[in-house]
Amino acid sequence: MAVRSKKYKESLSKVDRMKLYDLEEAIELVKKTARAKFDETIETSIRLGIDPRRSDQNVRGTVVLPHGTGKTPTVIVFTKGEKVGIAIEAGADEAGADELVERVKEGWMDWDIAAATPDAMGIVGKNLGRILGPKMPSPKSGTVNLDVATMVKELKSGKVQYRADKTGIVHTPVGRISFDSEKIFENLKVLLDAVMRAKPAASKGTYLKSIVLSSTMGPGIKIDPTKAALAIKEK
Repeated sequence: MAVRSKKYKESLSKVDRMKLYDLEEAIELVKKTARAKFDETIETSIRLGIDPRRSDQNVRGTVVLPHGTGKTPTVIVFTKGEKVGIAIEAGADEAGADELVERVKEGWMDWDIAAATPDAMGIVGKNLGRILGPKMPSPKSGTVNLDVATMVKELKSGKVQYRADKTGIVHTPVGRISFDSEKIFENLKVLLDAVMRAKPAASKGTYLKSIVLSSTMGPGIKIDPTKAALAIKEK
């Protein structure tokens, strides 16, 4: 059993574990219970009513958070010709084809997001399919696009990927503790709206089963899924 620190226990004492909070309450509480000296990331975990083992119930996509996540991701782009320069000018940290593929193939993974233009996907899939796994560029995740400049700018400015894991839970950052509450609220609403719109036709019953908001070092705070869905409709 994990031993909880005094600070964690103090933070946990502020949370009613039996209560389902509305969005505003949860955001205020997650800010109050943050205890680290660094600027903690705020993440939401959304349990969905899907069967992730079925291909027709995959939930995956991208969304541009209006206020970003508080972190500028490192983006690499697999592309060819003049698009290499365009990608770099748009803000990509690295861009190229064969040489970039070889670097990743040799173990270089010091980056956050891999993107590509369609003409480079052949070499990427052939050489890096097993290595990249869920980080493989994909049109569904918004990381394969012929318009490389727009793609890179969106990924660098606040476009996040969301994807249900094998247990049907989506884990996505929605900001930092230093963000004011309104910015976190707007980011969270945009993300929840995107996830709800991505509901598979094959999914039956309750779709939003549970929502938990937490900071890096803080306790999880349960959000009322019904109230959250209503808040999104009111936007």
